[in-house]
Amino acid sequence: MDSFNIDSLDDVIHGRLRLGIMAFLSTAGSADFTLLKKRLQATDGNLSVQLRKLEEAGYVAIDKAFLGKKPQTSVTLTDAGRTAYIGYLDAMRKLIADTGQ
Repeated sequence: MDSFNIDSLDDVIHGRLRLGIMAFLSTAGSADFTLLKKRLQATDGNLSVQLRKLEEAGYVAIDKAFLGKKPQTSVTLTDAGRTAYIGYLDAMRKLIADTGQ
């Protein structure tokens, strides 16, 4: 375990809801706000805040548009986000391996 570096865990991704967003988008590619909210059992406010953090890090792209008169927000995992998520998973795998599990 001496070789594990806590700094290798991405703090932006490590939060529970942000990790859920990244995990979902890693397979879906993109999703609308309503679907993410439902799948992650999040409130509007909490999901908005967490998406903003991921967007500021460049991990997701957020597109707001109108379908008729209804607003629609779609979220897409960026290439940088996919790279960061893979790096995060690699760091977690190393942590698990180092604990002998």
